[in-house]
Amino acid sequence: MTSESKSPILVVENLRTVFHTPRGDVRAVDGVSFELRPGETLGLVGESGSGKSVLGRTVMGLISNDARTTVTGKVTLGGVDVHGVKRAVRRKLWGTEVAMVFQDPMTSLNPVKRIGTHLTETLRFHLRCTRKEAEERAVELLTQVGIPEPKRRMRQYPHEMSGGMRQRVVIAMALACDPRLLIADEPTTALDVTVQKQILDLLGNLTTERDMATVLVSHDLGAVAGRTDRVQVMYAGRTVEQGRTSEVFAAPTHPYTDALLASIPQIENAPHSLLRAIEGNPPDMANPPGGCRFAPRCGYADTTCTSDLPLLQPLAGPGRSVACHHPLLAGAAPVGSEHTHGR
Repeated sequence: MTSESKSPILVVENLRTVFHTPRGDVRAVDGVSFELRPGETLGLVGESGSGKSVLGRTVMGLISNDARTTVTGKVTLGGVDVHGVKRAVRRKLWGTEVAMVFQDPMTSLNPVKRIGTHLTETLRFHLRCTRKEAEERAVELLTQVGIPEPKRRMRQYPHEMSGGMRQRVVIAMALACDPRLLIADEPTTALDVTVQKQILDLLGNLTTERDMATVLVSHDLGAVAGRTDRVQVMYAGRTVEQGRTSEVFAAPTHPYTDALLASIPQIENAPHSLLRAIEGNPPDMANPPGGCRFAPRCGYADTTCTSDLPLLQPLAGPGRSVACHHPLLAGAAPVGSEHTHGR
């Protein structure tokens, strides 16, 4: 059975996360929607500040309504409305239905607790197993994520392990209770290139073996290119393009996606070649520009772009859509659109 034929594990509908600050309301996530099925990996890409991490935390239910934050829209995980249940019910979803791998493993681990304690606490809380059963399961998990001498590592503290080893421990913690959805938020930050590949390969293998759904949050397009089935490009809290990863990367239709891909060094480039940079800065989210939020940095922008906010429109192709008044590929304009640009 292919992932397309399976029922979605996760359904996100028109999700918005607004932070109320002294400077005004910050729409960190502004109307994002997508679905995710078992065995499928979705890549969330974009510059720092585009709303990727906030989206992941909101989906998980770590960000909810209070005096400083407003969350609207709907997140359905395994048939449960994540934001429609009480916090006590939501806590039971964490670990068993959804788990998260955070950016910095050193801040995810308690420096005064041994590695074994981190793992066994999670197992005993959610699975109600005995201490011995939890310790045996913890050793199995460390073995699965490729940590040598797992019994000895159980007695170590986080500072006694390398960054790559700590990240593997965090992954083991996330997978301890067999969640159906894993959100990996920049899981290779501050790791060297070799360890980055090992961690990404590990996540890919575990997704396939466990038939999980995985959200890979990253600003590294190279990491996303070969390890995700679909990609969602975010800018200023909104989705600007989405579709199958291979198709989006081969023929981007939004100027922002095209600019991101053009900024990646290419092996065939001559030595000392200048990289293409995206001019300007991301918008102030407390006071975003009118119309398309990318318009001030876009070479194709006109008066329509600065006055009218483009909505996601389907393209000719399965699952592809773009939010742009002037898509880059001639013949690939949104349904009903009269504006196209050749690349």
